[in-house]
Amino acid sequence: MLERFTVGLDIGGTKVVAGIVDAAGNVLDRRRGETPSKSPQATEDVIVELVAELGSRWDVASVGIGAAGFVDAGRSNVLFAPHLAWRREPLRDRVQQRLRLPVIVENDANAAAWAEWRFGTARGEDHLLCVNLGTGIGGAIVHGGVLYRGKYGVAGEFGHMIVVPDGHRCECGNRGCWEQYASGNALGREARELAAADSPVAQTLIARVGGDLSRITGPLIAEMAKDGDPAAIELFEDVGRWLGIGIANLCAAFDPGCVVVGGGVSEAGEYLLAPARVASRRNLTGRGYRPEARIERTALGNEAGLIGAADLARWEAQRLRRWSLGALRRGVTARRA
Repeated sequence: MLERFTVGLDIGGTKVVAGIVDAAGNVLDRRRGETPSKSPQATEDVIVELVAELGSRWDVASVGIGAAGFVDAGRSNVLFAPHLAWRREPLRDRVQQRLRLPVIVENDANAAAWAEWRFGTARGEDHLLCVNLGTGIGGAIVHGGVLYRGKYGVAGEFGHMIVVPDGHRCECGNRGCWEQYASGNALGREARELAAADSPVAQTLIARVGGDLSRITGPLIAEMAKDGDPAAIELFEDVGRWLGIGIANLCAAFDPGCVVVGGGVSEAGEYLLAPARVASRRNLTGRGYRPEARIERTALGNEAGLIGAADLARWEAQRLRRWSLGALRRGVTARRA
């Protein structure tokens, strides 16, 4: 029998990435588009366009969407997205109607955590937390080999834990959320503030952007850190410290065996993770008297979300096929009786 494939999509604050994923978690083909953050309809159009383009080249059986937002327990509606215009958006039904394929919608961090548990860093670890550092911070919990979504489907929104009362304003409407101190947005903001102060340590950064501070972004700081720029390294140390403090709090609450750090900011590697481990150990409740969770970088990189979304869609499609076959067999048995 010829293999049928699944399309996974990872929808973030700035881009939509779609890929053809096989049963082993390999991404065989990719497409990318921009996220029209102000228009749910336009975002839906991008999704349909990318899936249709991949479907013209591959035999697609189902679609999994990893969405940066609060997804309900039925994995159909995006209740709220801090960085996008989704508000109680029936995304699954609208996309499914247009594509004529089975579709599931999952929180993007949940999808990434599932991929890491199935194929990546956390294989074999049944007590896993995932922290995704991108435009904001997403989070997810795998407990006993099962994604924990909470009663209403919105568990794991770690980025919106308030760590600094009355701190920086967050896109979610609150102040002092963790993602305002340990995300790509936070990294870029801190770098721009350092440059705006005309600090002596920021002169290389200012020269790098030709004095146009609006061009200072998280990816640029990561690039400069890898080049050995002291200011960039210091900025990552600051963000890493905040990351570690948040992870220590999560370990106090969940006692995981492993914390996987993913998302675009994690590409800085040890510039971020080394200070995070130090801060986590320093702030861990019962430090010195309890086992510590491993803090590791994602093995699947930025593709974890689309791989996980595709794999979850594959599992759901298989479950529905088994249910349909069972219903058919029960019907035949009843007729014979």
